[in-house]
Amino acid sequence: MESETMIAIVKERPAPGLTLKRVPVPRELGPHDVLVKVKRASICGTDVHIYNWDAWSQERIRPPQIDGHEFTGEVVSIGGDVSSVKVGDSVVSETHIPCQKCLQCRTGKMHICKNMQILGVHRDGVFAEYVRVPEVVLWKVDPSIPLEYASIMEPFGNAIHTALVTDLTGKNVLITGAGPIGVMAVAVAKVSGAAQVIVSEIKEFRKELARKMGADVIIDPTKEDLTKKVKAMTEDNGADVLLEMSGNTTAFKQGLDSLTNGAVVSLLGVFPGELSFDINGLFTFKGLTMYGITGRKMFETWQVATQLLKNKRIDLSPVVTHVLPAEKFEEGFDVMIRGVSGKVILEF
Repeated sequence: MESETMIAIVKERPAPGLTLKRVPVPRELGPHDVLVKVKRASICGTDVHIYNWDAWSQERIRPPQIDGHEFTGEVVSIGGDVSSVKVGDSVVSETHIPCQKCLQCRTGKMHICKNMQILGVHRDGVFAEYVRVPEVVLWKVDPSIPLEYASIMEPFGNAIHTALVTDLTGKNVLITGAGPIGVMAVAVAKVSGAAQVIVSEIKEFRKELARKMGADVIIDPTKEDLTKKVKAMTEDNGADVLLEMSGNTTAFKQGLDSLTNGAVVSLLGVFPGELSFDINGLFTFKGLTMYGITGRKMFETWQVATQLLKNKRIDLSPVVTHVLPAEKFEEGFDVMIRGVSGKVILEF
C-alpha cells in the first residue's frame, strides 16, 4: 500500500446521507484477520436504509462508520494464523460474521449465529479501498467470474437460499416482489426446473427486469386479481411454491391466497412491523410449510452460486444496471431510492 489513508464512504453523523472522505487504512491485523483490496462493491437495500437514516438504522448504526457489505476484491495481507487464503487470491465475502462458539455455529448453522455481527452494520463496512475481515467469512472466487457479478454473489446467494428450500422441478413458482433478489430468484427457479415462474410486481422498471431474467408471466396485482390469475394458470389449484421477496403485507397475503394446499412458502422479504392476517385460512388449514430465510448457508450456498456463475448457467447482466465510480455513489443511491435500477455497482 502506497498510502496511509484510503477513500471511503462513511456514515459520519446520525443524519441522512453519507460522506466520501479519506480515512486510515486498517493496517492492524489479528492472527485470523485478512486485509482485502476492494475492487467492486454493490449497494444493497440495507445501505439505502442507512443512507436515509430511518428507524431501523437509528437503532443499529453507531456513526462514524464505513457503510457497505457486498464486495469482491484481492487479498493483500494476512494475519499470522490465516491458512485458507493467501496474498493475491480473488475473494468474495459472507457478510454475516459468526462467533464460531454458539450452538448454531457448532452445529452447522453459522448463517444464523446467535451472536452474529454484520459488515457495515455492527462494524466498518466495505465501501472503501481496503477492508479488514476475519478469515472465516472469505470465499475464494474463480477469476473467470466478472468482478461485477462477483460483487453481487451475496444477494445472489439470498436468491439461491430462498428458492432452493424445496425441489422446484416441475413446480409452479410464484415470486412476490421483483427487486434485484426477486429477479435473480426467477433465474434460479428456471435453471432448477420450475414448470412456470409467475411474478407479482407493480413497478414497470422491475417488471421489465423480471421479463429479462426469464419470468413466464408477470402480474400487476393493482390491475389484475393475482389469486384468480394464478389459479387459472394452474388448473384451479394454485402455485406450489411462494418466494416472498417484497416485504409488503398485502403482497404476502395475496401470495398465500394464491397457493395450493400443501404448498411451500419461503420468506425473505423484511416487513416494516407486525403482520396481521388470517393464519387459519391462509396457512394452517391449507397445510403450508414456511421457511424463514436470512442470509446464505455458509458455505453451501456460496458453492452453488460459484458453480452457476462459473459455468454460465445464469446470466446476471440484466440485473447489473449501473456501474459507477465510488465518487458518484450519490447517483447510485438516487436510482435505488427511485426504484429505477437493478444492482448498482461501485468501482474502487
